[in-house]
Amino acid sequence: MNKFTWITILCSFCLSLVIWAPIGAQPIGGEEVYEFLGLSPSARTTALGGTLISVSDDDVVLGLMNPATLNERMHNQLSFNHNFFVAGINNGYAAYGYHSKKLETTFHGGLQYLSYGTFDRADEFGQLQGTFDASEYAFNVGASRQLYDKLSVGANLKMITSQLEDYNSLGVAADLGAYYQDTSGLLTIGLVLKNMGTQITTFADQREPLPFDLQIGISRRLRYLPFRVSMVYHNLHRWNILYDDPNAEQSSIFFGELQEASDNRFGQVVDNFFRHIIFSGEFLLGKAENLRLRFAYNHFQRKELSVENLRSLAGFSMGIGFKIKRFRIEYGRAFYHLAGGMNHFSISTNINEFKRGIRN
Repeated sequence: MNKFTWITILCSFCLSLVIWAPIGAQPIGGEEVYEFLGLSPSARTTALGGTLISVSDDDVVLGLMNPATLNERMHNQLSFNHNFFVAGINNGYAAYGYHSKKLETTFHGGLQYLSYGTFDRADEFGQLQGTFDASEYAFNVGASRQLYDKLSVGANLKMITSQLEDYNSLGVAADLGAYYQDTSGLLTIGLVLKNMGTQITTFADQREPLPFDLQIGISRRLRYLPFRVSMVYHNLHRWNILYDDPNAEQSSIFFGELQEASDNRFGQVVDNFFRHIIFSGEFLLGKAENLRLRFAYNHFQRKELSVENLRSLAGFSMGIGFKIKRFRIEYGRAFYHLAGGMNHFSISTNINEFKRGIRN
C-alpha cells in the first residue's frame, strides 16, 4: 500500500510538471451557481477536511459524497446534521438509507439546505423598506449497486432551488461514482464526478455553470492499529487552482531601479499541487468503534484563508464521534480564519435498533 500510494503521488506530480504552463490569473470562486452543494454535509466530513469519498460503512451521509459507497449497512439509517456557519449562516443535511434485497441495491434520500438569514431591504437612497430572506435547497436521491466483489457504482440525482430576495432559480444535477475495495478490506479507492447539471430557470437571462468537481480518493486502514488514513485529490479536471494576488507580488530596488522579484515557478507548482489534496486521519477506538477521533489538513483552505504574517489554524479541522445507546453523536470543527470557524453537529440512529428494543 505504501509503495502504491507514493508511486501514485509521484506520477501525478511528475505529470503535472510536464504539462504545466506558466500560471496566470485564474479565479475559481464566484463564477458558479449553487456553490452550497460543495459544503460539508456532516460533522464527520467537516472534521475530515470537507469531503470523504473512499470510505463505506454505516454512515448514510457518505452517499452524498460518493453514491457508490451506499451499502446494506445503511439500511434504515437516519442522520440529521446542522452546521453553525460563519456570519450567522446555517446549513445542514438530513438523510435516510434503504437497502432492497430483491433489487440488490441500496437507496438513499436527503435534503440539503442553506439559510443566509434575514437582510435589510433598501432602495438606492439607502431608505429601509423592510427585510427579505435568502435560502437554497437541494433534494437528493441516489442508488448504488455492487457490480463485482470489489467494485460498486452509484449515482445521485439532485433537484436544486435557490431564492435570493425576489430572484429564483431551479436546477438539476447528478453525481456518478465508483468504489473499489481490495480483498483484505484495508485499501479502498473512490472516484466521483460531482454536480454535473444545468439551470432549468435562471436568475437573469444568462445561464451559470454548476460547481462541477472530479475527485479521486484513497483510504488505508492499518492492520494492527485502529487508524485509517485518507487522501482526496479534488479538482482533478483543473490543474491551476492558484489565486494570482497582485498585492502579493514583491519587488525590490536594486541600483536605484525598481525590479520585480523573479517568479518561483517550482514553488508555485508544488503549492498548486498540494492545494488539490486533503489529508485526513480517523482513529476507530473500541470493540464496536464507538469512539472516533478525527483530524485533517486542507492546504487549499490554508492558503486561501490565512492572513499574511499572522499565525492561525486555517486549513486544519478536527472532531469526535461517539455512540450512546442507539444514537451516534458527532462534532466537527473547521478552522477557517482568524475571525472564526464553524461548528458542525450530527446525530444519527438506525430504526432497526428501536424495533429490536420493542421486541425485547
